[in-house]
Amino acid sequence: MKVDPEKTPPPPQSVFEGKDYYFCCPGCKTKFDAQPAQYLKPKLVTIAAPPAPARPQVEYTCPMDPEVRQVGPGSCPKCGMALEPVDASAQTDDGEYHDMRRRFIICAILTAPLLVLMFFKVPGWIPFLLATPVVLWGGLPFFERAWASVKNRHGNMFTLIGLGTGTAYISSIIGLFTGSALYFEPSAVIITLVLLGQVLELRARSKTTSALKALLNLAPKTTRLADGREIPVEQVKVGDLLRVRPGETVPVDGIITEGHSSVDESMVTGESIPVEKTLQSKVVGGTLNGTGSFVMRAERVGADSLLSQIVRLVSEAQRTRPPIQKLADRVAGIFVPAVILASAITFAVWLFFGPEPKLSHALVNAVAVLIIACPCALGLATPMSIMVGTGRGATAGVLVRNAEALELLQKVDTLVVDKTGTLTVGKPQVVSIDVTTGHTESEVLSLAASVEQNSEHPLAGAILAAAKDRGLTLSKVERFESLPGKGIEATVNGHSITVGNRAALGISTLGDASVYVAIDKQLAGSLTVKDTLKPTTKAAVDALRKEGIRLVLLSGDSQAAAQEVAQGLGIKDVQAQALPADKAAYVQKERAAGHIVAMAGDGVNDAPALAAAHVGIAMSTGTDVAIQNAGITLLHGDLAALVRAIHLSRATVRNIKENLFFAFIYNLIGVPVAAGILYPFFGILLSPMIASAAMTFSSVSVITNALRLRHVKL
Repeated sequence: MKVDPEKTPPPPQSVFEGKDYYFCCPGCKTKFDAQPAQYLKPKLVTIAAPPAPARPQVEYTCPMDPEVRQVGPGSCPKCGMALEPVDASAQTDDGEYHDMRRRFIICAILTAPLLVLMFFKVPGWIPFLLATPVVLWGGLPFFERAWASVKNRHGNMFTLIGLGTGTAYISSIIGLFTGSALYFEPSAVIITLVLLGQVLELRARSKTTSALKALLNLAPKTTRLADGREIPVEQVKVGDLLRVRPGETVPVDGIITEGHSSVDESMVTGESIPVEKTLQSKVVGGTLNGTGSFVMRAERVGADSLLSQIVRLVSEAQRTRPPIQKLADRVAGIFVPAVILASAITFAVWLFFGPEPKLSHALVNAVAVLIIACPCALGLATPMSIMVGTGRGATAGVLVRNAEALELLQKVDTLVVDKTGTLTVGKPQVVSIDVTTGHTESEVLSLAASVEQNSEHPLAGAILAAAKDRGLTLSKVERFESLPGKGIEATVNGHSITVGNRAALGISTLGDASVYVAIDKQLAGSLTVKDTLKPTTKAAVDALRKEGIRLVLLSGDSQAAAQEVAQGLGIKDVQAQALPADKAAYVQKERAAGHIVAMAGDGVNDAPALAAAHVGIAMSTGTDVAIQNAGITLLHGDLAALVRAIHLSRATVRNIKENLFFAFIYNLIGVPVAAGILYPFFGILLSPMIASAAMTFSSVSVITNALRLRHVKL
């Protein structure tokens, strides 16, 4: 019986998608199988797989000219370099590297015989046949970029390469018919060496984002819901309950709702000591769980997660330019015209005053000047160091938002710090409990917490948290009465309990306790509630002082509270009760006095001062507006990371200066040698092939030096 495939319902595509399937007769239309069976008719129908989803468009930019942007890969119309993705987390097309690698391999195969034939007398058409594919096909990307630089009036390394190799090749074509000197070998070798340089450069540049890619790879691909089902991390939604078992990686940012553990956050914050996590503790995606197990509620997923934000901000920072780059930009602006002029002068001098064959010497030396002076190393000096340095910072708990902040940080001599949330935890805690005769700490704390269950006072949360930490059971409150300006009175277990300040108990003077507790109008004890220092604050302040940095405590809190914290840390300069405008004005005053000022804070009230400082430093635990106004963000809100940031700043600036020195000294020596300055004294001439190898080496050496920042000790 003939079967009409169009009337035969297809099998579920989730099972047979893209496969051949067999079916029986029309009476058994639902009998499908991906493989033929004896009882199935040998009628074959292929179900076409549905079209693959469109690949998202990726925006690319130039590391040397960040203002250049386009959708998809390509080369920069200004400097000619291969563009890089704006978003380091995006799936990118590495076709540029593979194309250059393929061209290099083929050109190397064709160029090798040319080098051998240089030692034999052969007809000119043989090197012509071997060199032509190398120059015209292998060098095509370079000539295209050279032409683009001419059209855009932005001379670059490819302008010089195109002009040099093109001149050598065309003059060799003319030489075939006139019997003059041929330069097929140098032109082919130069193209091959430049291709090798491009392959090495593209490969090395890919390593500069390895720190970001490593961060992205911290997050697991799958996770487990609280009910045990395993799903891809991409499917996690805000509010989902996820179970994290011992040794697993936390999948997304969230809050623990059940269980407890210690979590290694060193991969994100740079701190090696695991952090204890209990109920309501925040956990960060990509961090490593210890021996405990817990259930967490997803709070931030996908692009909103801390890891994604880090990658995005670091990517943006890598494309910013520090002030030191202005020097390189000014030099690069006049460099290419100056090199072309130097090449023309070299050609003229050798043509009129050089030894025979004059034209040959003039052409070889002019081409050598063009090739050796390619400004690639000069252009790469700063961007490569910034890219590697910011990536290194991201793995050490230092998030750099712009390159200017990174450069200026190593010059800072005055650090202005906010108190609450920067030096201190940022929320009150019960630090001590005093009791009268006949009562215990647990009894007093339990009664106070029982009464505070229904209170909205800022100190109530601290008292309840202290009772919870001690595992105390709270009692039921039968009567609750607010005493405005004094405290609370309630009936608990048949007793009248009063919790409040001195006025609530009629006490005139009794220590410096924050909260007093009375049972049936008789004082039972008191609780001291304070905003305590962060565990690492003291060591961080001491380390900053050793770096020669003057510290100023600038707080909106009372003079007494600010002085207490300052004395404990050995900070002499204290400005208290400062409003947001006062903080910004103080920073401006310090700047006017000639100080390089950094401001560290975490709150909305710190934002104006952060923006006013030379370098704004925000705590990641603070408000978004503070982070947005800061050039540097310290992950985990820990000042200890600021010490690492200063070391990173010094290492990065030192690396940039080294790269610029290499680039300048290379051209300062290379151009005169290529022009033939050593010939009258030593009879030495620099072959264009050697000049090309030297040019490649200079670029690779700059990148290699920048990559050392990946392992710098902070």
